[in-house]
Amino acid sequence: MRVAIATPYYPPHIGGIEIHAKNLAENLRAMGHEVVVLSSSGSDVVVRSLKIPYSPIPLSFPRVKAQIYHSHVPSPFFALKMAKIAEDENRPHVVTYHNDVIVPSKVDGYFLPRFIGRSIEKINESLVSKLLEKADLIIATTKSYAETSPVLSKFMDKVRIVPNAVDINEFSPGIDAGKRKAIVLYVGRLVAYKGVSTLIKAMAEVQKEMRAKLVIVGDGADRKGFERLAEKLSVDALFTGRVSKKSVVEWMQRARVLVLPSFSRLEAFGIVLLEAMACSTPVISANTPGVAEVALNGGITFSDHSELVDGIKEILNDDRLATNLGKMGRRAVEENFNWEVVSRKIEKIYYELLNVCEH
Repeated sequence: MRVAIATPYYPPHIGGIEIHAKNLAENLRAMGHEVVVLSSSGSDVVVRSLKIPYSPIPLSFPRVKAQIYHSHVPSPFFALKMAKIAEDENRPHVVTYHNDVIVPSKVDGYFLPRFIGRSIEKINESLVSKLLEKADLIIATTKSYAETSPVLSKFMDKVRIVPNAVDINEFSPGIDAGKRKAIVLYVGRLVAYKGVSTLIKAMAEVQKEMRAKLVIVGDGADRKGFERLAEKLSVDALFTGRVSKKSVVEWMQRARVLVLPSFSRLEAFGIVLLEAMACSTPVISANTPGVAEVALNGGITFSDHSELVDGIKEILNDDRLATNLGKMGRRAVEENFNWEVVSRKIEKIYYELLNVCEH
């Protein structure tokens, strides 16, 4: 089977959609399929584009031949070009809907007036809705996120749930979580909507009662502000900056618990949760659609500050709970969230669409 994948960005550009697209392409190739990836960076076909942040616009688009066309949104412009080719070729077009577009109040460290953010959201919603209306099938990564999305919920009749995944060989278990030191870990970009300040404030309460270390792995526009907050609240925190993937895995294997504290709908799944779970590390996430659905496979959720404080203390204090959650998470990743399983599900969808197309 020949598959064409369109995604706004591709590694070495960093992001969850980029990593997902790369892993999907590589696994489909390993299964014997011919795959061509089109993107504004790093792909098989690098498409010359206007470098608009988060949503590059192709200036031209090659007419690739394929049996299946597969696009990734929320950025709609590559997907719209791909949809036109699929329509002209009378071939199926699959769209993976990763998350809603919610423009944060701060972008790259600068405050953005709400009316501008809302205008961007409305334009994107209009473009993506037209795209989804014509798509043959839509993939969403969790049922709870799809059903609560103002865009995706309108198209549930053609939504199929296929989760994100990780390489279970790359993210391997450390020692039992119950035997680890009291390290509370965050891994991700250091921007306001990720909720890092929520975690720092919670750790200020936790550290009043017990010895625990907060380790924050990653970098971003708001790092200095988070460092100042930690210093102001006298939180024992290590900011590592950006580190290698090998170092990320090592921190996950050492941590007692990983926390994903974002309440934003920009956080639709939380691949970092799977990465930690694959390392047998318990996780804590905000109780939001999508993310909470993932976290409960190997951890707990929280709805407010006090629940986060209590959840961290519970996992730090209870060795048996930490070990059990870690083992439960690893088992869930092996059975449901590894790339061999997920790529087979997507391959099955492709064949179903081809059968419909040919008949």
